[in-house]
Amino acid sequence: MQHILLSLSLLASAAVGALAAEELKIDVTLPVECERKSQKGDKINVHYLGTLQSNGQKFDASYDRGTPFSFKLGGGQVIKGWDEGLLDMCIGEKRTLTIGPSYGYGQRSVGPIPAGSTLVFETELVGIEGVPKPESIVTKPATDSPASTASEEAEETAAGVGGKIASVVGDAAQAAKTLVADTDGDGQEHNEL
Repeated sequence: MQHILLSLSLLASAAVGALAAEELKIDVTLPVECERKSQKGDKINVHYLGTLQSNGQKFDASYDRGTPFSFKLGGGQVIKGWDEGLLDMCIGEKRTLTIGPSYGYGQRSVGPIPAGSTLVFETELVGIEGVPKPESIVTKPATDSPASTASEEAEETAAGVGGKIASVVGDAAQAAKTLVADTDGDGQEHNEL
């Protein structure tokens, strides 16, 4: 019985790891070349459009106000999906962030955002305080983008975790068979599973 419980515990841990990899997806929609990217501690200015993944309903947009949103990156002033998803961006770069509940607002409702919502933000970094805005925006191919690479690595990690989950499930089934094989000491195999 201890083997079953241990195996189930390992299975749960692996599943949690797989879910965490899906809490933040970064798609670079306009990759840009620059010398200075956004860093933790920067005060950045971001234009955005926020929608619910479930139905596409817009819940907020800085574009509607005509003013980008300003905050200190990595300082906990915004949701975790923004603090992590807007790192290493160039001025003029655009990204779509798909943010699961644990990197968003969790299980609480906030204004028009229902509890447990996955959020989609179309973002554009328009400025970094203290960093001169480039005279022109130089785009680069999407395949060279570090954020795209990070997203691909997250997918590979999730696939690896999926394989581990399958392995743990197989081990748990084998352990259960072993336990059931002869738990009553009568020397007969039991195939109840």
